[in-house]
Amino acid sequence: MASTSSGRQTGARDRDGEGRARNARPRDGLGRPLPYGADGVARQPEGVVRAPRETVAEAQELLDAGRPFHAHEVFEDAWKSGPDGERALWRGLAQLAVGLTHAARGNVTGGARLLRRGAGAVEEWSASGSGQERPYGMDLTGLVEWARGLARDVERSGSAVDARECGPRLRG
Repeated sequence: MASTSSGRQTGARDRDGEGRARNARPRDGLGRPLPYGADGVARQPEGVVRAPRETVAEAQELLDAGRPFHAHEVFEDAWKSGPDGERALWRGLAQLAVGLTHAARGNVTGGARLLRRGAGAVEEWSASGSGQERPYGMDLTGLVEWARGLARDVERSGSAVDARECGPRLRG
């Protein structure tokens, strides 16, 4: 297949350096694909193994910058690489970030649904006997309340939210 100057292949799926399918289009701050050649934001590297506190700090920086899609990718790395007993927590946090992403994109129904699903997962993990009310300094009760409140607000308003203004504080 022929390659274009942007590195993508014509007539085939985009591939990363290891040959895995990966969309090479640039993305905006909410993870939406932009046209090839457009200026986008730097993508989060995938498959990075971080210490849990590093995960929380990096995700918070991204949330503070209004980039919940990218925070979701950081949480997803922790979900996929973390200990079995914590995977449900990290998956729930990833769902919260994706819920905020959808709410910021104007997908009211999907945003509210994912915010509630993530809140339920985080709440369930916290109540499951993990013995951790504030794992890695995170305020899980506050996150659950934030997510459910934002889901209600999004449904009431029926419009997109500003991800930077509406993002959560992970460490209360």
